[in-house]
Amino acid sequence: MKVLALLGSTRKNGNSEYLTKKIVEGTDHTIVSLADKHIEPIVDLRHDEGGFSPVDDDYEELVRLIEEHDILLFATPLYWYGMSGPMKNFFDRWSQYLRDERFNLKEELTKKKAYVVISGGSSARIKGLPLVQQFNYIFEFVNMEFADYLIGAGVRPGEVVNDLAALEKAERWNALFK
Repeated sequence: MKVLALLGSTRKNGNSEYLTKKIVEGTDHTIVSLADKHIEPIVDLRHDEGGFSPVDDDYEELVRLIEEHDILLFATPLYWYGMSGPMKNFFDRWSQYLRDERFNLKEELTKKKAYVVISGGSSARIKGLPLVQQFNYIFEFVNMEFADYLIGAGVRPGEVVNDLAALEKAERWNALFK
């Protein structure tokens, strides 16, 4: 199994990244920091006669990576009770690429398994649940299997190492992905 980990954090070496690296360690994986990619926000032309226009950014590279991997791991800090801005821009662009005839993204997504990692403060296990539901609705829309989620407690970089339950679940996923 090939794992594509999409990091939504703008913080290098943060808790979301720490958990992600624990999960994919020793597996066949690719990690992409969405904040390091040039992803333009969506210009919604779904209902215009001409439809979407090509966008000169890094998004098509991400679509190709999705096609090449079996498992999609979405990792984001809990920002104002939702996903990070880079992660939101990533999903918003699906509106364009699900319609792009050069790719068969919607069919490709049905072949993938999705996993979600969320990191946040000690209350994230409860306050992050609406974000888990949002991911569920996104995956349901494209008929992609939502296999599992993990919410880790940690605000300052490195604090998540104290969340033993999150670390244990990360180890279980790691064994599953090998």
